[in-house]
Amino acid sequence: MTPNPINRRTFLRATGVTLCLPLLESFGATRSTAAPKRMIAICQDLGFIPKLFFPETTGKEYTLSPYLEKIAPHRDQFTVFSGLSHPGVDGGHRADKAFLTAAPHPGRASFHNSISLDQVMANEVGHHTRFRSLSLSVNDVRSLSYTQAGVEIPSIQNASELYKKMFLQGDRKAMEAQLARLRRKESILDVVLGQTSDLTKRVSSSDRERIDQFHTAVRSLEKRLAEQQAWETRPRPTVDQEMPNYPSDKKQFFEMVRMMYDMSRLSLQTDSTRVVTLFLGGQRTPGVIFEDGSSYGGYHNISHHGKDELKLGQLSEIEQVQMDMLNELLGDLQDVEETDGTLLDNTMVLYGSNLGDANSHNNINLPVILAGGGFRHGQHLAYNRDFNTPLPNLYLSMLQNMGVETNRFASSTGTLTGLHGI
Repeated sequence: MTPNPINRRTFLRATGVTLCLPLLESFGATRSTAAPKRMIAICQDLGFIPKLFFPETTGKEYTLSPYLEKIAPHRDQFTVFSGLSHPGVDGGHRADKAFLTAAPHPGRASFHNSISLDQVMANEVGHHTRFRSLSLSVNDVRSLSYTQAGVEIPSIQNASELYKKMFLQGDRKAMEAQLARLRRKESILDVVLGQTSDLTKRVSSSDRERIDQFHTAVRSLEKRLAEQQAWETRPRPTVDQEMPNYPSDKKQFFEMVRMMYDMSRLSLQTDSTRVVTLFLGGQRTPGVIFEDGSSYGGYHNISHHGKDELKLGQLSEIEQVQMDMLNELLGDLQDVEETDGTLLDNTMVLYGSNLGDANSHNNINLPVILAGGGFRHGQHLAYNRDFNTPLPNLYLSMLQNMGVETNRFASSTGTLTGLHGI
């Protein structure tokens, strides 16, 4: 006999809620003089016009494409890639679920996701910070982050709320209420463990193995809850920056992105977390308003330009502003001095899309940039655009750069040839 559907959903819900909880740095632990490694992964879900993004030449002496000209001040601090994609990942827009997991066929009804790149990193370094990772999004409820069980980690969708979580302590009453909530979650986990213990007697041997794995995960989560309770009593960092006034109008897309970039930089700078993901939901953005007050409607509709010159021109303007904002982010990270370089030197910035071309809904030859993090940059690494190299090869290189001891991630076949650490 197999478990009933309600119990199965209970398992997934419990896992999804609690896996995103932060771990506590061990009391009394000393910090090394070297700055920690960090990562921020950004997915722009409508891709870029390929001919404006990808350079025509390769290697160290490549000529910057029109879009890469926007981040030219950081030429020596980023690498642009072509010929990368996720083997077996299709489904057009639905591939955003697999951008950091590489789980195949996300468009199928039977799709089951796997752990995302950021969560593998968080499992390695998350215990050092108040938030083991931060999952953020703009104009979308979806997230790039998935647990070991393939459950989506809810995203924070408002920069003001994120600021409060990171920097506002709250009064004693609020703190006690949060501690009570944490204790209730521990009680819920006790109940779930009791339910699964009874269930073990009525399921197949293969399901018993799954339940044993779940028990192990729950015990780990109980430990994290206890650690989070300790974090609640510790002072939050203080910053000079005021809380952002996050727009309510979804057409203020650029301003929302800029604020999320600022909060991401602050989260790393204050060591509130070392792992951040940010999903830029262009598909759900009804339009965009530029700084001069002009606007275009229907970002998603414009991305399906059908080679119409008017739409192509509008899309190019939208994408250029996004590259301008990436340049600002890289500059802000570069401006933060650390003991052994800058925040950019110690932070891997992954910027890309799940779509190679939004107009045709294809998921090959993905636009991808990696900046910072101590790699040897200043190059265009070009792989076969017809028979792509697995993007997880880059992810494996990033995991090893973070200090994760592994030789495999998802569909990787090895680290990425041509990307060498300093």
